[in-house]
Amino acid sequence: MASSGSEASTWRPQEEGLREICGLMEHQMSPSSGEKSQIFQKLQQYSQFPDFNNYLAFILARMEGKSIEIRQAAGLLLKNNLRSALKTMPPTNQQYLKSELLPCIGAADRQIRSTAGTIISTFVQIGGVAGWPELLHALVKCLDSNDVNHIEGAMDALSKICEDAPHVLDSDIPGLSERPIDVFLPRFLQLFHSPNITLRKLSLGSVNQYIMLMPTVLYSSMDKYLQGLFVLSNDTAPEVRKLVCSAFVQLVEVRSAVLEPHLRNVIEYILIVNKDPDDEVALEACEFWSTYCEAELPPENLREFLPRLIPVLLSNMAYADDDESLLEAEEDGSLPDRDQDLKPRFHSSRFHGSEDAEEDDDIVNVWNLRKCSAAALDFLSNVFGDDILPTLMPILQTKLTTGSDEAWKDREAAVLALGAIGEGCINGLYPHLSEIISFLIPLLDDKFPLIRSISCWTISRFSKYIVQRTAHQEGHEQFDKILIGLLRRILDDNKRVQEAACSAFATLEEEAAGELVSRLDIILRHLMCAFGKYQRRNLRIVYDAIGTLADAVGGELNQPQYLEILMPPLIAKWQQLSNSDKDLFPLLECFTSIAQALGAGFSHFAQPVFQRCIDIIQTQRLAKVDPVSSGAQYDKEFIVCSLDLLSGLAEGLGAGIESLISQSNLRDMLLQCCVDDAYDIRQSAFALLGDLARVCPVHLHSRVSEFLDVAAKQLNTPKLKETLSVANNACWAIGELAIKVHKEVSPVVLSVISCLVPILQHPKDLNKSLVENSAITLGRLAWVCPELVSPHMDHFMQSWCIALSMIRDDIEKEDAFRGLCAIVRANPSGAVHSLVYMCKAIASWHEIRSEDLHNEVSQVLHGYKQMLKNGAWEQCMSALEPPVKEQLSKYQV
Repeated sequence: MASSGSEASTWRPQEEGLREICGLMEHQMSPSSGEKSQIFQKLQQYSQFPDFNNYLAFILARMEGKSIEIRQAAGLLLKNNLRSALKTMPPTNQQYLKSELLPCIGAADRQIRSTAGTIISTFVQIGGVAGWPELLHALVKCLDSNDVNHIEGAMDALSKICEDAPHVLDSDIPGLSERPIDVFLPRFLQLFHSPNITLRKLSLGSVNQYIMLMPTVLYSSMDKYLQGLFVLSNDTAPEVRKLVCSAFVQLVEVRSAVLEPHLRNVIEYILIVNKDPDDEVALEACEFWSTYCEAELPPENLREFLPRLIPVLLSNMAYADDDESLLEAEEDGSLPDRDQDLKPRFHSSRFHGSEDAEEDDDIVNVWNLRKCSAAALDFLSNVFGDDILPTLMPILQTKLTTGSDEAWKDREAAVLALGAIGEGCINGLYPHLSEIISFLIPLLDDKFPLIRSISCWTISRFSKYIVQRTAHQEGHEQFDKILIGLLRRILDDNKRVQEAACSAFATLEEEAAGELVSRLDIILRHLMCAFGKYQRRNLRIVYDAIGTLADAVGGELNQPQYLEILMPPLIAKWQQLSNSDKDLFPLLECFTSIAQALGAGFSHFAQPVFQRCIDIIQTQRLAKVDPVSSGAQYDKEFIVCSLDLLSGLAEGLGAGIESLISQSNLRDMLLQCCVDDAYDIRQSAFALLGDLARVCPVHLHSRVSEFLDVAAKQLNTPKLKETLSVANNACWAIGELAIKVHKEVSPVVLSVISCLVPILQHPKDLNKSLVENSAITLGRLAWVCPELVSPHMDHFMQSWCIALSMIRDDIEKEDAFRGLCAIVRANPSGAVHSLVYMCKAIASWHEIRSEDLHNEVSQVLHGYKQMLKNGAWEQCMSALEPPVKEQLSKYQV
């Protein structure tokens, strides 16, 4: 595909090349074309020719005899090619593309203008604007012209640049006296007053992109911007009104001070458009309330509007006639799920520490006005508490007592509202909780499936208080009714109700724990009946409910009569699914909880489960490099879930897992997983390393130095904040290994400590768990290698003691204090300057259960009392608060 000249200005396409490319594109776009993959490959081959992109630009810009669709397709292919080719493209070719694109900004056809705008934005994203001064001049010239096509084309390109790379226009450009945004923003503000809807929409959308960045020019034009927003607030175009709402939401979030003088007017406006006939405008307006509450702005500004706002929110919480949930609710529970019905799932890698990440249940659900209104009510209830009840409750009572079939959506919305305020207004609701629950229980059997499902959710919001009340006879009876009601709904024929009931039941299980033991038989029978009845999507929620039950009741599950109900269906499913079936994930998670709950009782099922995890990890590791010979598509989640189940087995079986490990290559495979490039695989791998160190360190011995080395590297990384959970588990695993292999840990002790000290000295930037684990691991290293650690005490004693005083009493804290005592014995003077902090750390114990550790701590304190002469000990004691002195009095110092 040769060209007839090398310079940009003289490049000309060859007719034959044009014909061939256009022919391919026409062919690709014809609906009957069965050769799309061959055409795609041919176009990919053409991409190797240096001037192929010139041809595409020529077709877009100049071939007016061809259909708009063909020209657009050429432009979009050019845009995609630029992503990989622009940085290595010869300057003459770049120059040619730019020279062809600029005239397209003002093309007569809107689609050509829009495609050119998309390509220009891609150019700017990759290469900035410094190397293309003609672009900025052309855009300014178009904006200042009287030709609406030119203005629209320039605004189209600019709006895309503002969205994709706003910072580029807010930067200093060599050779320009001002930043590009300083030139463009006044022109955008002027276009707010244009009679052309498209220009009003694009200019407002472009300015909104800069609220977060807040360049100087926008800050100094704030009054003009706000005036423009008020002018556009009643625009005839819904897209413009939506952007006005979006601006107010962003401003209240990041620049609330600029809204203060106008806040009453803004709230008044948002309240009106919250009822906008266009749902998207109403949704954008509704975001304002949650954002206002989250920004922790003065509640008093909203208080007077509550009597008008709450009815609007309630009205918007009723299902819209076109809500897709109404269609889903009609679906028969016996219909198999299609692949597209299965929401993506998110497995949280195993995490050792005090703050496990919360999962966001709603992550894949569609956000709409109903959900946004419920979220707003939830926020308002948390800010205003019971103060919203006098306005809210009479409306809810009216809606809940309307029995007609036509009013079912209002009844449903009222039940949703009760759930939404269940947290924030609990003080005001608590005295009436018995009546509220008594009212909700019959709704579990309502004829409308969406009322049945929302009643499950709302009841679950009160789980904590329902369980608290089981201490009384009435509360106990009500708990039973709820339990049986939810179990009945778990076996509902409607998929939506099944899902809501299972999720609600899992929430109740977490709170109820011991209360469930006497009812295990009926619970298991219902869950396993659902297991046989459900389609694929809801099966995942049953697994979760079974796993949560196992976590809640623990070893109580280890009874033959329960295992006979629980295990055969699970094992049948386990055998039915292939190693590459993603439906295995929730089952692996479920088995993890069961293995931990049953402990040694799981040993009967352990061998095939263990072997399968090993097989899955091996297959996936091979699939990563050679999918063909492995016969599987690589998916790291298979490895993560399998590692976590192996951790569950180690935790459950204890030393009983030793015989399984001795006959496997788990040790070598685990070491490979510890250096995997996927951080969640490393996170689960180090969790398993720590679990194995606890129960059978003997099988790690031959490679222990390598394990310690890779674990230490996780703490010594500039990307620590991005991989906190990996560092957390690696840190914990080092400590677990240290107390098992003792002096073998010595080669890495100093490098690990040099990583732990900065973590302890700057805890506020990191998560609580990593700081705790760092303090414990430092203590364990000190315990096994005091002679190596004690010379460096000066560097870390103060921050270490502060961290130790935050840790709850447990066996890991005991280990850390054994280390503290060991290094103080080895180097008493090293802790003198930090003695006050050490005393506070010792006083943080409620009770040291280990008698020998109690005695060691006592000896340390008495040692310092004797060592510090001339009133120095008394001076240290006087610096302590009374509660600390009181705690230390048990050591008679």
